[in-house]
Amino acid sequence: MDKKKLISKLILLAVAVAVLFVLNAVLDPYPLRIVNLAAIYIILALSMNLINGFTGLFSLGHAGFMAVGAYTTAILTMTPANKEMNFYMKPMIPFFANLQWGFLPAILMAGFVTAFFAFLIGAPVLKLTDDYLAIATLGFSEIIRIVLINTQSLSNGALGLKGIPNHATTAWTWGLAILTVILITLLMNSSYGKALRAIKEDEIAAKAMGINLFSHKLMSFIVGAFFAGIGGGLLGSQLGTIDPTLFKFTFTFNILLIVVLGGMGSITGSVVSAIIVTLSMEALRFLDESINLGFVVIPGIPGMRMVVFSLILMLVVIFKKDSGIKKSIALLVKKYAKSK
Repeated sequence: MDKKKLISKLILLAVAVAVLFVLNAVLDPYPLRIVNLAAIYIILALSMNLINGFTGLFSLGHAGFMAVGAYTTAILTMTPANKEMNFYMKPMIPFFANLQWGFLPAILMAGFVTAFFAFLIGAPVLKLTDDYLAIATLGFSEIIRIVLINTQSLSNGALGLKGIPNHATTAWTWGLAILTVILITLLMNSSYGKALRAIKEDEIAAKAMGINLFSHKLMSFIVGAFFAGIGGGLLGSQLGTIDPTLFKFTFTFNILLIVVLGGMGSITGSVVSAIIVTLSMEALRFLDESINLGFVVIPGIPGMRMVVFSLILMLVVIFKKDSGIKKSIALLVKKYAKSK
């Protein structure tokens, strides 16, 4: 890497850390949660971008990976007393009922457990392509959610888990987000990353150059799932309560929206898009409530912020000069049309 570029990136990192330190000191708890949520979305967006954007795999199973990470972290960090209060309908499995880990080993285990599930899922389905792969990964995501609903003694079923310790502080969320950016950047600048880009551009040419398509796709799938599990663990820790309905397909679509808006295959775009989308969703929340203009009161319409947010996204896509976003939108629409 060019020395000047390295110095500029280090300076940018130092400035970002300083800004986060100031925000952590001056912001109230609620705005600070939004800032931390932006960091979690950065991790989730980069994990999906690695699979969909850099490798060219059309995977829709991200919500399932987040669910595995969130439940793993919650089960490992909750106190035995709190687990006993949650599992009042059916006792928890004794081994897990008396288990309590620190947050760091728990969040790492969440990543590894999610990666293991990705290996089990990826081994049979990554031989599929395009819409078939999308349908298969979406199906496995739904299977994970249904299993969580029906494993009362492990996940507490549809009741979910409450009272999860909040370890998702600014240091943890943004520290892991920055680490994710660094690791994904190093991966994509390595020979493996170049191989993944080659697979996305032309699988036949990549195979002719001696690249093992299946092993590289599987590696990308597993690494992406690992970071998705970490992001899910952080999300569950910040929310304090999780249940299977939280991890429906719409959650996958929200992350996919961030990836496409930032540009598929762009690390910087995913970071910026995750921050903008998270802050915009909260900034428009006033549209769901009554607005008093002094001379007239406009009644709130639930869901109006989503309508306005969608219109803003449409305008951005229409008038944005960056062809990367337009190509990403076109590719996404094309693949969705195939899956129909």
